[in-house]
Amino acid sequence: MLEISQKTNLLEQETFKYSLQDVEEPNLYRDVYPYTDVPRVAFNHRRVPIGMPEDIWITDTSFRDGQQSVEPYSVQQIVDLFKLMSRLGGPYGIIRQTEFFVYSKKDREAVAKCQELGLKFPEITTWIRASKEDFKLVRDLGIRETGILVSCSDYHIFKKMKMTRRQCMEHYLAAVSEAFEAGVMPRCHLEDITRADFYGFVVPFVNELMKLSAQANIPVRIRACDTMGYGVPYPEVAIPRSVPGIIYGLQHYSDVSSEMLEWHGHNDFYKAVTNATTAWLYGASGVNCSLLGIGERTGNIPLEAMVFEYASMRGSLDGMDPTVITEIADYFRNEIGYQVPPMTPFVG
Repeated sequence: MLEISQKTNLLEQETFKYSLQDVEEPNLYRDVYPYTDVPRVAFNHRRVPIGMPEDIWITDTSFRDGQQSVEPYSVQQIVDLFKLMSRLGGPYGIIRQTEFFVYSKKDREAVAKCQELGLKFPEITTWIRASKEDFKLVRDLGIRETGILVSCSDYHIFKKMKMTRRQCMEHYLAAVSEAFEAGVMPRCHLEDITRADFYGFVVPFVNELMKLSAQANIPVRIRACDTMGYGVPYPEVAIPRSVPGIIYGLQHYSDVSSEMLEWHGHNDFYKAVTNATTAWLYGASGVNCSLLGIGERTGNIPLEAMVFEYASMRGSLDGMDPTVITEIADYFRNEIGYQVPPMTPFVG
């Protein structure tokens, strides 16, 4: 069937709808990820079009993922960094959101003190377990959006969760329904997407999420998580490692709008910044970062790097104040006691 595309205004074939492939054995991509060799980059010579969104922005995970590799920040340190981040992001909220844990009394105190500042940006969001109690906690804190973990590779589905793909999908969809019942907007963290069966699980699962979202009339944000840093930015690379392919596929086959699409990367193979910029180029409005790149293992996408990537792509800082980056680096050195490696770009 042919139809006029709303994106290109061209006559195109109707988009194919992928169905869940409920396999008996996990697809671990051992040819791409052999346990005794360096991960391999496979090409299939398929290109997808660049599709830079009209609006792009930065989100932050310094108070969530960033605290998983350093001594947890004190409440005052979180408040101080939150204020610096707001100044860096400027009046237009280029640094759009930052996420918090809310499990402990200290976590909730930090959230409350940041809320008391009355700053419009960055918006405070959370990261929680997918349970009714946690959704209620988020709602009671007056927070609009929360992240929930929806691991999508067979490594996690079969090996960690001990489920089949269908069981896992149903489990996740039930959790998202509970978020809707609590009146909370879920942000689904598709963990380990660069080792996942993209067309056999990821796309069918996101299609079901989009259906639930339409029924509830509550948006769902999709965060594509390159948990192990395996993504690569090169054109014509095969799924599951292709950043262009992942972003294009989520838009083209699951109808995820740019505003609801976010990239979360790690730097295990030195590609965090380049992959994040690539995600912008191919259609994701958001890239999730942390201050100084501090995060699990080798770290996350450095937030300060994406400030300059934004300016280089847009030709303007759009109200961001990069001089605050020096203040942030000094705060980490002098107040937190974090030793910034001297050769680090922008902060060393």
